[in-house]
Amino acid sequence: MAEAHQAVAFQFTVTPDGVDFRLSREALKHIYLSGINSWKKRLIRIKNGILRGVYPGSPTSWLVVIMATVGSSYCKVDISMGLVSYIQKCLPEGCGPYRTPQTRALLSMAIFSTGVWMMGIFFFRQTLKLLLSYHGWMFEMHGQTSHFTKVWAICVRLLSSRRPMLYSFQTSLPKLPVPSVPATIQRYLESVRPLMDDEEYYRMETLAKEFQDKTAPRLQKYLVLKSWWATNYVSDWWEEYVYLRSRAPLMVNSNYYVMEFVLIKNTNIQAARLGNIVHAMIMYRRKLDREEIKPVMALGIVPMCSYQMERMFNTTRIPGKESDLLQHLSDSRHVAVYHKGRFFKVWLYKGSQLLKPCDLEMQFQRILDDPSPPQPGEEKLAALTAGGRVEWAQARQAFFSSGKNKAALDAIERAAFFVALDEESHHYDPEDEASLSLYGKALLHGNCYNRWFDKSFTVIAFKNGQLGLNTEHAWADAPIIGHLWEFVLGTETFHLGYTDTGHCLGKPNPMLAAPQRLQWDIPEQCRAVIESSYQVAMALADDVELYCFQFLPFGKGLIKKCRTSPDAFVQIALQLAHFRDRGKFCLTYEASMTRMFREGRTETVRSCTSESTAFVQAMVEGSHMKADLQDLFRKASKKHQNMYRLAMTGAGIDRHLFCLYLVSKYLGVSSPFLAEVLSEPWRLSTSQIAQFQIRMFDPDKYPNHLGAGGGFGPVADDGYGVSYMIAGENTIFFHISSKFSSSETNAQRFGNHIRQALLDIADLFQVPKADS
Repeated sequence: MAEAHQAVAFQFTVTPDGVDFRLSREALKHIYLSGINSWKKRLIRIKNGILRGVYPGSPTSWLVVIMATVGSSYCKVDISMGLVSYIQKCLPEGCGPYRTPQTRALLSMAIFSTGVWMMGIFFFRQTLKLLLSYHGWMFEMHGQTSHFTKVWAICVRLLSSRRPMLYSFQTSLPKLPVPSVPATIQRYLESVRPLMDDEEYYRMETLAKEFQDKTAPRLQKYLVLKSWWATNYVSDWWEEYVYLRSRAPLMVNSNYYVMEFVLIKNTNIQAARLGNIVHAMIMYRRKLDREEIKPVMALGIVPMCSYQMERMFNTTRIPGKESDLLQHLSDSRHVAVYHKGRFFKVWLYKGSQLLKPCDLEMQFQRILDDPSPPQPGEEKLAALTAGGRVEWAQARQAFFSSGKNKAALDAIERAAFFVALDEESHHYDPEDEASLSLYGKALLHGNCYNRWFDKSFTVIAFKNGQLGLNTEHAWADAPIIGHLWEFVLGTETFHLGYTDTGHCLGKPNPMLAAPQRLQWDIPEQCRAVIESSYQVAMALADDVELYCFQFLPFGKGLIKKCRTSPDAFVQIALQLAHFRDRGKFCLTYEASMTRMFREGRTETVRSCTSESTAFVQAMVEGSHMKADLQDLFRKASKKHQNMYRLAMTGAGIDRHLFCLYLVSKYLGVSSPFLAEVLSEPWRLSTSQIAQFQIRMFDPDKYPNHLGAGGGFGPVADDGYGVSYMIAGENTIFFHISSKFSSSETNAQRFGNHIRQALLDIADLFQVPKADS
């Protein structure tokens, strides 16, 4: 076979005359081009490292400083105040490059200029870091910006005016501050007050007071010490203990899903969609490697931390018996593909050239047309990544540590990402509400063995061309994958395009080697473990109730007429809906980001507040005047917005208590207060989905180019998981999960309560609504 012959650089046979080597010129050409490509990447990384290291300086500014110094010297003006002469005296005399006085003078001026230039860079960076440590702008009312904040904004713009690369601001971002223990304790007690009666609250207050006076000071000292030493005092522990040390299945419990555009369709051809999407993803990866992606900026001027993007591609979670490991490679030139129980390896490059979308479409179509059956044990192999982590770690060590199984597993784990070619079709039909929920369920867990849940993300292509993602959570949070997804969908739709028949543009190269089928030798014992993991995963998947819907009466545009933030509006509506659903309040988790700090990830906003519960109770009683209800709502909204801002600016509650708890464990110190706080269940876990992080197109001009967001499984067995995307001005998408095994929860019932709560709050402000 020609493909097999070109797959190796040389072959040899033993003859009576010795060993006969036969070289493959084509394969050697590929190896040569691959090496050239690798060296190009290294040089680009070196160049970017230099440019990033001197930001906001530049080689041009360095030359300007040198020219100014030399020019002043010729004008008989010593701007160095004698330093150039001192440097010249320190240079060695005699032979070599320092022989003439002119050379020695120029060299000393260059050394002085470089020092001045580097000091200027250091000064600018420290000034920018100091400016970025100011967060007062977040607490000012819209339209009431203070003069101080206006001057601050001008200074930040001036210091960051030169076009930055992706990681240019990393060293200028401030560190996440460690809150004071009394402030954290006070905010914690405020958050649990509406959830406890007087006796329970007094008991918790006593525990908190005892912790604050006796145990906390010692723990806080260690935490402050860590904050001085580490880049971020939370993120490494959060990744390790919340994600990597969890022994529960990733599927449903940790991984989340992302939907694509649901109101438009580019093509129904499965392979063509993947051809453009995979090509766009590698284009994004190339921009990522070259740091050509602009940093995300709040208000267009405050940079967000970009470190989470580093492990987007070429990353796999490796199972361990006690803790998993995130394996990240600097490069990968292939993707792993699953179709009808078989695994394939698809090369993304021919030599140093990225394959065109039409070539990738041809490769995926070859897989779809391949009639070969799965090998014994191959079909459900990926169920190992859906079951318990200990079982997967043991099986990996026992059956995949050598031979062809190791080679095949390496091909998957070392892939840029994973691709699943599904045999079923899914899409959102506005006339069939259940279609969105079925689409979400397929993305969340599939059939439990057609996703590789350990990969940083899996691209899922359904038979009708609809797409989605299943994303592992340890390496990054949802806005990061959302940034990629916005770029990919925008590039596919507005730059790559399709022919009139729905295929990728261009003519494919039929001489490309076919996708490589991965080979396995899976013994009976391993098949038993696979089946066991599959049963665990199936029980978990079957227990998940997912209800997704599009709320059409209104969106962000009309919520703003209530003079509140859209997020606060939805969060208060969720409190009202939950009380109507369960007849009580519960500890509520809303994810907020801390990316204004270096290596920041998330913080918790405790959305169930005394103000929101007062409003909900007044609404349920039904005897209050509308003006009173409006006042209660505004108080609840103001409280929520303030808590969200505190969380974003490093003054949250839960990450601080989480780190204090870990320090107590390291020191062997017992704390009843921390033990109780960390064991409290989040029966309502919520998250808003970011959108329009990249302006790939004008949403006003293309109002139907809307993604539906994504979702996740319930955090508590008797609780709800709710994600929502305020999609533009006129609609909101909701994704609600619960467990069938709980008699207290029902995702669809809760969704109906959310609908009604949104309408009832809008009625308070007489917001006109479209027909439902």
